[in-house]
Amino acid sequence: MNYKKILSPLALYLLSFSVNGNCIDANLVLINGKVYTGNLNQPIARTIAIKDQYIVYVDNKEYSHELICENPQILDLKGQYIFPGFTDAHGHLKGIGYRELTLNLQGINSLKETLTKVKLYIKDKKPGDWIIGRGWIDKVWPEKRFPNKFDLDEFSPLNPVVLERADGHAVVVNSLALGLANINSDTPNPHGGFIEKNKKGEPTGLLVDMAANLILDLIPKQSLEMDKEAFIKGLERNVSIGWTQIHVPGGTYQDIAILNNIKAEGNLLQRIYFMVDDGGPAKRLLDEGPIIDPDHFLTVRTIKMYSDGALGSRGAALLDKYNDYDGYGHFIFIEDETKPKLIKALKIGIQIATHAIGDHANRVVLDWYEEAFNQVNINERAVSDPRWRIEHSQNITPIDQGRFFELGVIPSMQPSHAIGDLHFAIDRLGFERINNAYAWRDLIDKGLIISGGTDAPVEIGDPRIEFYAAVTRKDLDGYHSKGWNLHQALTREEAIKLFTIWPAIAAFQDNIKGTIEKGKLADFTVFNKDLMAIPVEEILNSKNILTIVGGKIVYKDL
Repeated sequence: MNYKKILSPLALYLLSFSVNGNCIDANLVLINGKVYTGNLNQPIARTIAIKDQYIVYVDNKEYSHELICENPQILDLKGQYIFPGFTDAHGHLKGIGYRELTLNLQGINSLKETLTKVKLYIKDKKPGDWIIGRGWIDKVWPEKRFPNKFDLDEFSPLNPVVLERADGHAVVVNSLALGLANINSDTPNPHGGFIEKNKKGEPTGLLVDMAANLILDLIPKQSLEMDKEAFIKGLERNVSIGWTQIHVPGGTYQDIAILNNIKAEGNLLQRIYFMVDDGGPAKRLLDEGPIIDPDHFLTVRTIKMYSDGALGSRGAALLDKYNDYDGYGHFIFIEDETKPKLIKALKIGIQIATHAIGDHANRVVLDWYEEAFNQVNINERAVSDPRWRIEHSQNITPIDQGRFFELGVIPSMQPSHAIGDLHFAIDRLGFERINNAYAWRDLIDKGLIISGGTDAPVEIGDPRIEFYAAVTRKDLDGYHSKGWNLHQALTREEAIKLFTIWPAIAAFQDNIKGTIEKGKLADFTVFNKDLMAIPVEEILNSKNILTIVGGKIVYKDL
């Protein structure tokens, strides 16, 4: 019998490392670490051997030189703590890079300080230059309001200004920018967005969701060179804090080409699970089919859709009116355009991941998913288990929480949203609906997995913050508001799964990553403190000291 015909390529690959007597062929061996494998059959280990991209040996025994056939690189971790490579299951990689390259307004604690930073930035610009800033967030500002055009007009008469809110669902612009876009009192709201107007009917400068496109289309486009620089900045930043993979929720084929170029140059430092934007990129993916990288560094098999806006800017679609606003939010996607894509996606094996924050939005997405599942039976599907996702899944009625499990839909959630939004979410939803918000515990208890991400650059994008948020449900100062449902917090074991095996399942990669075991990809995140045992207050003071992707050290600070 020809065994090569019945063994998988990976099995043959691993077999070639174990037939040389009793020793193992390996390039790199990690010793004297405390390894949290995520594998129930062997939860703790001390020694890991790696050949090329793959793990070829994991054991709790002390390392012996007779174990390895040749002379591999030996890395003594001296008791440091090894985890399966952390995955950010929802992070905007290019946006993370641009945050580092442009006017960064993140983390400023008042409107006054924000305006001062913008004013100083404009001093170095020429008249007519567009001023683009990102990251402002009003939730902790003492002024308790959004910025407006009047704030900006005082120091920007010669420069159009566009400042994007951290959630990416609203911008504030000055009068010059409004004029260039011909936005005035008579301008109607576009589908999927709104132009905020004061009591006189005059635009305030705040443009929410699709209304922002009225301005964004005028902004000078970034060059391919700048996009590439932003991607590289994002990659370097991510591996330095321990992320070995990122799921990018939306982008273009031009982005994919840039990432392929970075990969060809040997600089794709972390794995990318890429989702294309709805619209033109979605049509192309549906026509051409998935892109599955044999090296597992750049996979494209998902369409990112938007059902509604964000809670902070009051664009999330709710079943009942906002508690602090006379409105229900709004929907972005259009039924007649969306449903045919869902049908085709099932038939050719394309995953769907839809942004949904409000309880009404989550219900409609589940309705449309269910309708597609009912129309395309399993025999007609390219993938029997499509693993469709809802990104954010922030506010879900108990009935719809159960439907996630019944339909096999994966909630993709970001713990840091809960510890940031606690400063305004109860104002938006009221105490009754807040019981259905950021309901991690309820979803897991119903049998669901949660694919954990950061939504950076909306949030900081740090795995320590995400882990801390998941297990405490408190902000970085230890504060939580009344009615914040601390029982929804996760155990540390669940929090680790949130960023390892569960994102792997959500990306159809659980057979190759997400745990540390023989035959899987050699992706590891190494911390100097034991996240599973230290007091929660120390989690934020821990440090990523080593990031390994595919057996290659991509960041080291030992």
